[in-house]
Amino acid sequence: MILAAALQMTSTAAKPDNVATATRLIRQAHGFGARFIGLPENFAWMGPEADRASATEPLDGPTLSTLATLARELKITLLGGSVLESGAPGGRNYNTSVLFGPDGERLGTYRKMHLFDVEVGDGQTYRESAAVAPGTEVVVAQTGFGKVGLSVCYDLRFPELYRQMAKDGATTLTVPAAFTLATGKDHWEVLLRARAIENQAYVLAPAQQGKHPKDRMTWGHAMLVDPWGLVTARASEGEGIALGQIDDALVARIRKNLPVLNHRKL
Repeated sequence: MILAAALQMTSTAAKPDNVATATRLIRQAHGFGARFIGLPENFAWMGPEADRASATEPLDGPTLSTLATLARELKITLLGGSVLESGAPGGRNYNTSVLFGPDGERLGTYRKMHLFDVEVGDGQTYRESAAVAPGTEVVVAQTGFGKVGLSVCYDLRFPELYRQMAKDGATTLTVPAAFTLATGKDHWEVLLRARAIENQAYVLAPAQQGKHPKDRMTWGHAMLVDPWGLVTARASEGEGIALGQIDDALVARIRKNLPVLNHRKL
């Protein structure tokens, strides 16, 4: 059993300020006893598309190096939400989520597969693929409290990804996100609970919430969902921390008593 924290932020185009806020929230969650802490998607930068290139960095760049140092100092498992990783084909970047162990080493690196190319009726047009290259690998990382499957935001709408993670042994699924206000108010909780129920796994979902540059609005409601589909922790508006227990014994009991993962047919 481990105490987990899904962090909620309102990131801006000011990268140093965002990293400072993330550091403060991580330390605060650690002070509450959390030993598995997750940051939201794009926690270090949410700015105008014209400035995106200046916000990218390699995996060994300053942002993720700061997280590695924090994980090692605090002896926590730390999910680096997602960052803009440089070096993708065609001059694009990756939307990359990194999981660090208590020794500061990278346990898993996942590059977002499903890219947000949509019009959701909020006055914004989203074409993530214009600047971001899709990843190609499903990532499940071994931790001290079980296997953790990594995903990012829009991936949540593709259940086959999470079913593969469960097949690969994941008992916790992570979904750092910046869900739009328009979609989040109707779909966020429903989808998170569905992924938890159908895979009989915990879902840790850190989130962006509030108003960002260029009038972008995100829904927030960072939360932890248990393998029965119950929301056990939820953040309110603004910055916040959703704290809840992850209990591998509960996962094992539910999967034993209701063995749907063994019953599936394709």
